[in-house]
Amino acid sequence: MRSGAIALLLLMVGCSDQVPEAGPWWIPPQETTWQIQLQGEIDTSLDVAVYEVDLFDTPQGTIDALHADGRRVICYFSAGSHEDWRSDADAFADSVLGLPLEGWPGERWLDIRRLDLFGAILEARLDLAADKGCDAVDPDNVEGYANPTGFGLTAADQLAFNRWLAAEAHGRGLGIGLKNDLAQIPDLVDAFDFAVNEECFAFAECGLLAPFLDAGKAVLAIDYSFDRSVCLEAGAMGLSLVFKEWDLGAELETCG
Repeated sequence: MRSGAIALLLLMVGCSDQVPEAGPWWIPPQETTWQIQLQGEIDTSLDVAVYEVDLFDTPQGTIDALHADGRRVICYFSAGSHEDWRSDADAFADSVLGLPLEGWPGERWLDIRRLDLFGAILEARLDLAADKGCDAVDPDNVEGYANPTGFGLTAADQLAFNRWLAAEAHGRGLGIGLKNDLAQIPDLVDAFDFAVNEECFAFAECGLLAPFLDAGKAVLAIDYSFDRSVCLEAGAMGLSLVFKEWDLGAELETCG
């Protein structure tokens, strides 16, 4: 991205002492307050510093209102799966569509080795995130190599894809979070600005997030069990923990 475009993005999203020396994009601080809502009309009244919302479904006016109220906005999209309800769903070649994601109707894994066939679609999504003024992005389903995709993806395939995503986001002045993909954190922590994790307590995996915390980067953690016994450990680790229902609607509970 040209320096003039970067400067324009900085004016749009604002600068703060949280901007890392590595680039002109915002990153969330550790132990921030946050909400993730991917379904329904966004409740903008919550007293949190950061909102994560759906890139496609969230109106521009909602993002503008959150910014006007001093909030930061992370925009969610799926990078490693095809969702048949998205406005750009027909742009994907049939050859890159793999097996269905278990438990998620309408989603199929993507052949992440074939950026020559669908990389431009993801680039357009990142362009949309920049155009809408998102401060950062949370690309989902970036651990296909550890799932039955139908493509026999390798760990090296995944690392290459995830690093490409991070570089493309940063090139647009966007921060980027690593969604789950715990096994590859040591190789990816330097490329990503924060982590977004689901259910690390349920699977006794929270310790694998330590490289992000040790690097001074935030871990935005989601727990679907509402088991408050994990709050002391979450606080000691420095996780930004929220309790959510599976549909990721407006409801929010925290340890506070």
